Amino acid sequence: MNVKGTLRKDKKTKNLAKRLNLGEIAIIDHKDIDEIAALSLVETKIKCILNLDKSISGRYPNKGPEILHEAGILIFECEDKEIFNVVDEGEILEIQDNNIVYKEKIIGTCEEINEEKINHLLKIGYDNIENELDNFIDNTLEYAKKEKELVTGDINIPEIKTTFKNRHALVVVRGKDYKKDLLAVRNYISEVNPILIGVDGGGDALLEFGYIPDMVIGDMDSVSDKCLQSSGEIIVHAYPNGKAPGLKRVEELGLDSVVFPSPGTSEDIALLLAYSNEVDLIVAVGTHNSMIDFLEKGRNGMASTFLVRLKVGAKLIDAKGVNELYKSSLKPKYMIGLGLAALLPIIVIALLFPPMQELIQLIQIKLRILLGF
Repeated sequence: MNVKGTLRKDKKTKNLAKRLNLGEIAIIDHKDIDEIAALSLVETKIKCILNLDKSISGRYPNKGPEILHEAGILIFECEDKEIFNVVDEGEILEIQDNNIVYKEKIIGTCEEINEEKINHLLKIGYDNIENELDNFIDNTLEYAKKEKELVTGDINIPEIKTTFKNRHALVVVRGKDYKKDLLAVRNYISEVNPILIGVDGGGDALLEFGYIPDMVIGDMDSVSDKCLQSSGEIIVHAYPNGKAPGLKRVEELGLDSVVFPSPGTSEDIALLLAYSNEVDLIVAVGTHNSMIDFLEKGRNGMASTFLVRLKVGAKLIDAKGVNELYKSSLKPKYMIGLGLAALLPIIVIALLFPPMQELIQLIQIKLRILLGF
């Protein structure tokens, strides 16, 4: 297998996806490629990826490589991480019979991860899922004890300018099928006009669908400048000790923000913030709520999410997967019924119209003459 193209590299796949172009080669360092990362690569229409880590380790059944393969993107793996420092972005890279060629020199070897290899590793992942679940539960329960102050009132909720009382809030996270689910709740958005909250890149998802976020919450590592500049309010998620790496970026843009120190994930504090400000209802799109969701984010437990959902559950509607409820096709019998229903008033009006009555009588006379009665 020979592949040649301009290379782009980044150790964060989500950042690299923003720079990739048609037909290029992506060099990544991404263990267990997740679905969201894979879809972001597919959208760029690249030729292949060269991964400096295991695309599927067999720890759990991550679907990223399968998605890449189905999209026709070749997957190569190389164990030598030093290659990342050897090559320069924008140069030409070539893979010739599993040899990595750069500036006419072989700088390493790689292995193609084909369909057979993907299926084999996925099976190992499925076989290991019970062991992984056992570890995940232990980790979740252990950290839930340490992080229970998140929901017991020991966390200081910052003052914000957005008013939640007597309103709904829609929280958008870039999780599995978030685009399909956001599409499915468009009527809800237009009818109810909820407060629109984007969790990091979820803010850009709202912009993509033509909505302006009322609030963006997160550590600011995957949201665009455009989204931050157009958002009504910015909440920077900080560590419990108050350190907020994302604050510098917001300040460099000359934007005001509120810092929210808290353990847990940014989507956790988004739910907690809305709940604590007396929101009527929270609708969540794209949130993470399963073991595989969290493993794909590199988290070995979901303690904070478990705790927050215990607290806000009475006001929370998780719209994840709601698009699956609207897949029924329009059946022929429905179309026939619709057509007949539309014709009925036309027929009635026609029968009551004098010229039409005369035409019908004329047809009746002609039929009698022809049929002899």
